[in-house]
Amino acid sequence: MPKVSLTDVMLTAIERPHCVRCRSRMRLASIAPLSDGAEKRTFECEKCSYIETQTVADPLKSEAVERLTSNVRPPD
Repeated sequence: MPKVSLTDVMLTAIERPHCVRCRSRMRLASIAPLSDGAEKRTFECEKCSYIETQTVADPLKSEAVERLTSNVRPPD
């Protein structure tokens, strides 16, 4: 059985965009990590072969996470 590490588990759902040409739901073709922790996601339309690439920031480095964790302290 293959070993699964924490980095192999996706932390957020990936929304499949609609194709700008034919409005069909696109499929996720690949994910590539970038040096700053972001991801390059490539989507492909199975109906018309249109390809779209999105860069998505690391969800653990978002302002919301920083704001929540900055106020964490041990109980009194």
